[in-house]
Amino acid sequence: MRTLKAIVKIDGDKQISEIDSRIYGSLLEHMGRAIYTGIYQPDHELSDEDGFRTDVIDAVRKLKVPIIRYPGGNFLSGYNWEDGIGPKEKRPKRLDLAWRSIETNQFGIHEFMKWSKKVGSSPDMGVNLGTRGMDAARNLVEYCNFPAGTYWSDLRIKNGAKNPFNIKTWSLGNEMDGDWQIGHKTADEYGRLAHETAKVMKLVDPTIELIASGSSLRTMKTFGSWEETVLDHTYDDVEYLSLHQYYGNEKNDLENFLSRSVDLDEFIQDIISVADSVKARKHSKKTINLSFDEWNVWYHSNNKDAKAEPWRIGPDLLEDHYNFEDALLVGSMMMTLLRHADRVKIACLAQLVNVIAPIMTNSDGQPSVWYQSIFYPFMQLSNYGRGTVIDTVMDVPAYSTEDINVVPYVDSVSVVNSETNQLVIFVENKSKETIEFKSKIENLKLSSVVLATEFAGYGLKQTNENQEMRIKFQTRNQLNGDDFNAELKPLSWNMFCIKLV
Repeated sequence: MRTLKAIVKIDGDKQISEIDSRIYGSLLEHMGRAIYTGIYQPDHELSDEDGFRTDVIDAVRKLKVPIIRYPGGNFLSGYNWEDGIGPKEKRPKRLDLAWRSIETNQFGIHEFMKWSKKVGSSPDMGVNLGTRGMDAARNLVEYCNFPAGTYWSDLRIKNGAKNPFNIKTWSLGNEMDGDWQIGHKTADEYGRLAHETAKVMKLVDPTIELIASGSSLRTMKTFGSWEETVLDHTYDDVEYLSLHQYYGNEKNDLENFLSRSVDLDEFIQDIISVADSVKARKHSKKTINLSFDEWNVWYHSNNKDAKAEPWRIGPDLLEDHYNFEDALLVGSMMMTLLRHADRVKIACLAQLVNVIAPIMTNSDGQPSVWYQSIFYPFMQLSNYGRGTVIDTVMDVPAYSTEDINVVPYVDSVSVVNSETNQLVIFVENKSKETIEFKSKIENLKLSSVVLATEFAGYGLKQTNENQEMRIKFQTRNQLNGDDFNAELKPLSWNMFCIKLV
């Protein structure tokens, strides 16, 4: 087997940005088994006094997810938040038109806030701009964030939360550019509504940050023009613009599938260009950052979901069982987001539990919780990729696909973690060949390799129901002064932690 070479230059003086920890966020939507029999199952033997599954809490803590978008997703656009507060026996059952399910509302805002605290996360709370609008939104902010002495704040206290929730991050609707969305709007319609909604929300609480709804996919016909029009209306009102993107491998073409991280990079660059053009046209000093608050691989469950029986409680929807090649793309997509850490401040792997998720549960039987293949690269990035992203210049072999001219066989990003005083190099080999990875590191004094791991050696279509997948120690590496070299196995995800002097 031939060996390819990849040469990487890492310069400690060339910093891209400090990483906002919210880039390791996720999404919990009222759909499928994400909530019911996912994080909330009062009759389960492992559930606590609040009905929260402790095995799931432990799994989420391992991912160190700092922010979770809630309650949707498409569900948001038909949701009445008032249905999920107050005594549970009085909460109404509703038809969820987004996913053609029955919503019991046994899990609502109070339950989510209590659960978030237990897993160490903060919320990105969505407001319904599909069937509702500014009045419901301002009332929700008052309910959650106003201390006391008004109708909604006193109702929160009556419902058991004396102290305000102080939710700081809010999303103005979901995927409003999509015709599948309940209450879909044109860019002008949404932009005007988002502007007026932002206005009243910030009158209630001026400290909150807002996310405007951007394109649902890069392939949308309105992509680009949607962002421009929406920002024309909301530029002075919001701090972030959202992006969503999912990829699949329906054609079973590995090289094309793994090239999707390059498409993701182009998507981000395009949106930055649009946002900055609006900034220039408005003569504004404010910069709009990005919230990539839905991203993942999603396609395995499509055929099954198309035949799903409607109007069930917590049906098994979007339960993709991820394989090893999916984990490689997820790792590469996350590295792409990190390379844009100067503008991508929030990102949400969609979703967190059971629904296109890294964590799966069994309602009964063993194992009660199991980790999908995508759990492992995301866990390493979230745990070790904290600090400052360092610019990386690569000279690596590449290939081309139908629609992408240059796809590097090696994908890499480097982070200086000031808390651990380490340089952390994440690197993925997308090739079916062994690669000699040679890195020249400048303006950083290296001491020793303290941790080297790899996720490799599995079949491309292998899934992890049997929990055989593991992060393993990587021994084929060497540090010589300012040079760090390693041998990367074919189709492998790798992480190297190097102690700094």
